[in-house]
Amino acid sequence: MIPSVNSSGSRTIGLLTYLYGPGKHEEHTDPHLVASFDGMSPDPGRHPNATLTDLQQLLDQPVMALAKHARPAKHVWHTSVRADPGDWVLSDEEWAGIARRIVAATGIDPGDGQPGCRWAAVRHADDHIHIVATLVTEDGHRPDDYRSGARAQAEARLIEKELGLHQVAPGDGTAAKRPTSAERHKAERQGRERTAREELRESVRRAVAGARSDEEFFDRLASAGLLIRKRVAPSGDLLGYKVALPDDLNKDGEPVFYPGARLAPDLSLPRIRERWSGDAQGVSAAQRDDAIRTRPGSPAAARRGTASAVWQAVLVVEHGEDGVAAAHIAAAGEVLDALAKTSAAHTRRELHDAATAFERASRSHVRAARGHDRALRQAARDLVQGGPALGRGDDGATTAMAIDMLFFLITTAAHWHARKGHAQQAEAASRAAEHLRTAYQAASAQPIAVLYQRGRRLSRPVLQQQRALLREALPELADQILAEPGWYALAATIAEAEAVGHDPAALLSDVAARRELGTADSVSDVLVWRIRGTADLPADASRLPETSTAGKGSAPRATAARPSAPGRRRSREETPRQTR
Repeated sequence: MIPSVNSSGSRTIGLLTYLYGPGKHEEHTDPHLVASFDGMSPDPGRHPNATLTDLQQLLDQPVMALAKHARPAKHVWHTSVRADPGDWVLSDEEWAGIARRIVAATGIDPGDGQPGCRWAAVRHADDHIHIVATLVTEDGHRPDDYRSGARAQAEARLIEKELGLHQVAPGDGTAAKRPTSAERHKAERQGRERTAREELRESVRRAVAGARSDEEFFDRLASAGLLIRKRVAPSGDLLGYKVALPDDLNKDGEPVFYPGARLAPDLSLPRIRERWSGDAQGVSAAQRDDAIRTRPGSPAAARRGTASAVWQAVLVVEHGEDGVAAAHIAAAGEVLDALAKTSAAHTRRELHDAATAFERASRSHVRAARGHDRALRQAARDLVQGGPALGRGDDGATTAMAIDMLFFLITTAAHWHARKGHAQQAEAASRAAEHLRTAYQAASAQPIAVLYQRGRRLSRPVLQQQRALLREALPELADQILAEPGWYALAATIAEAEAVGHDPAALLSDVAARRELGTADSVSDVLVWRIRGTADLPADASRLPETSTAGKGSAPRATAARPSAPGRRRSREETPRQTR
């Protein structure tokens, strides 16, 4: 249940006219009162002799009783209270009880003998009510409505629990501002799926991803087609900025500009600058210049680098200090934005939805210790500079690898937020993870299918040997992995790693132990990408020649699984001979 307290207005009759009217799109049906301050207010919707003026004059009486100079300029208080789409249709009596609790909690009409304001609750749809009040109490004073929005939210959480309604995660003041009803109606009239505020927020987020200077940031905004206004001090210093969509105009035909801070708390210019000021900490000018000049060789190279950086970030979020973990979580949002911006068509929608959902999880009251997140921000930068991926061949395989790693980082972020009591952020991260799960299935289908076919062509003795190897290295997971369709893709990957000189038992043990696997749909898939990344194997196996372990090639002789780093290549004596 979402209460939305709006700023106070100056015309009671204007608000009542809207509430009892047909709505801008004929969406209002059967407007009527469900409750009022005295339970006897005239209802223009149900009483044939009652008028809007009657109700307005009744509500405004305490205001008009004041001397003209003492009347508040803006005396109209308004909130809507909306049920979740999954809730049942509440009765008028249930809505009346909710309205009384909201006005009491917000100080509009506190009850218990205390003087309150006059108010009325109007219902013109199944799923919500509007409460209108006048901000002068019966004894002529201003009500104690300080932070009425937060108080309404707190009461709504209690109402949800007591009535068995959908429970909304409590907020902490770090969420981006929701679009107003006027902005939503305007978007509908213009045929937009989203409001201008939401489109601008996404464009600014993508412009920030991996950026390293004011100039680069504003160049990206301009390239995205946004109109930009900069706020400059008399000294010439840049203080802030506003952005607008070229075709989002006000009634005078002028573009509607939004300051960065009104799009999201972390999109103000000072907060954005913290990102690239952190990048420069502990880095020499020469190193910084080299990094700026660096370009990934291809979209696939950028994705491989992203997978590596994300994998390392998981451990930091799990075990790092709070500020460092918060920085990595915020930078993970940049990586998601960059990946969505450069993704192929068949993964674009889910990655976009993942980035949009995770935006809420990228902020909390834990202040990010910028500078520790350089590797993730560099990954985001490389993705943007590497350009769009076609989604085939190495592009497709490395995309699957990057998404697989991101799934674990975003899941880890959800767990971190949950431990900190950040309910909204934890929920947002979990939703992002589900979108990543779907995107992975689309991205991995072709590369995993190629590896599956290679695994199916392995000779029976080799498969038997690898099953035994799996049971020895991962006894607790072996049965589950062998039952998965991805087992053959894993077998092919182990064969490739062994063919180039890696100790397969040590490699398997190492990659399985590094991060949890319980949230994976397919453990074998996860191990495939971890091994291919750790052993530096090509992500796309379709162009590789078959190894000696395939077809008629004889099985390599068994070697002892000595403790070793997964990247350590064997000596010439340890390496099995290859035959064609």
